[in-house]
Amino acid sequence: MAQNAALGVFRNSQLAKRLLFTLAMLVVFRLGVHVPIPGVDAAVIQKLFKSGAGASIFALLNLFSGGATATLSVFALSIIPYINASIIMQLMTVVIPQVEEWSKEGEDGQKKITRWTRWLSLGLGFLQAVGISYYLYRYTSASGQSVFVHHTVWMLFFTAFMLLTGSTFLMWIGERLSERGIGNGISLLVMFGIVSRLPYGVETLAKYITAGILTVPKLIIFLVIALIIIAAVVYVNEGQRKIPVQYPKRVVGRRIYQGQNTHLPIRVNQAGVIPVIFAISLLILPFTISQFFHGNWVTVFTHYFNFRSPLYIVIEFFLVVLFTFFYTQVVFKVDDVADNLKKAGGHIPGIRPGKPTADYLAKVSGRLTSVGAVFLGLVAILPSIVSIAMGPSINLYFGGTSLLIVVGVSLDMLKQMQAQMVMRQYQGFMK
Repeated sequence: MAQNAALGVFRNSQLAKRLLFTLAMLVVFRLGVHVPIPGVDAAVIQKLFKSGAGASIFALLNLFSGGATATLSVFALSIIPYINASIIMQLMTVVIPQVEEWSKEGEDGQKKITRWTRWLSLGLGFLQAVGISYYLYRYTSASGQSVFVHHTVWMLFFTAFMLLTGSTFLMWIGERLSERGIGNGISLLVMFGIVSRLPYGVETLAKYITAGILTVPKLIIFLVIALIIIAAVVYVNEGQRKIPVQYPKRVVGRRIYQGQNTHLPIRVNQAGVIPVIFAISLLILPFTISQFFHGNWVTVFTHYFNFRSPLYIVIEFFLVVLFTFFYTQVVFKVDDVADNLKKAGGHIPGIRPGKPTADYLAKVSGRLTSVGAVFLGLVAILPSIVSIAMGPSINLYFGGTSLLIVVGVSLDMLKQMQAQMVMRQYQGFMK
């Protein structure tokens, strides 16, 4: 079966082209991760990430960027500004009527939203790039070494420019992947960055065991939890409720078409992994902005807003739940679904067409989304809880969130590949 499936992929020329393009773009991404910004002392950067500052939320940025942040490469800022810009533009569809009209104008309206998202991404990217550069500019190691070989204001702005350029190039790669590759380009870049860090995570666990910091029983518990998370993610992502739909008998010309019974599937987790990516990206933004300022409040903010902080855990859970509900409303519009059913002559047994159908779908979707949102929130905060339980000397920046993103994006890719193969079979039949 697996061999036949693999042969089917390569026989489908369109799908093979999309796969090769996806692989090519991901190779470019990995090459860029290893291109350092000129004039930066890599040894000092390593000391920075091994110090107390390395336990900050920047470690999550390093995870998403595939290790680019720890070496301060041209891709160190990752795709985070574009994700934040996408969040803001989707929020604007609810707040600003003009943006809401664009979202209903089809392809032309989507082009306008994409254009504004790009400009907003550049603005946020500039803000975050300058914030990170200024933070590095102020940092000096215990031995008095600076991150920059030439400690000048010129190097500060040059580093910010390189970070912004790398992030903009990743934005372009993400859009091309969505257009010509397999799956959502932004999610693919985040997933590939996480996957590329897994060998480093295994190496870190091995060092913890060798040093006696992590015991074998704790490691076994961690692996069991990881397996349970993978199974739960697959189960919830594939879980759905099938709403029965009936179509009446129709008379078209001299032909009589018999009525048919079908179903409308509503998934438990319709938002996928997007809410988790949105929440973490949004949490990184205020921490970056705080690096512009001095004072005791910045130290307090950093202390209460780090990876292990109870406040951070609560806010992350709340944001994941909030974005799950919000993004579900964006991708599953009950009014449009009810209107399309009414136009096609279909109805849900016992429910009148039109607004009653929309209300019923909203009720069912809301209940399912509640389960999916709480599940995503718990999985997202699980790494922080496990890290706290295992002790202050153990930092686990990969865990529930990483597994959730990797499994979710992989499932989405498989579904799109299956859809491409089914489409090819129908095209062959039509020919």
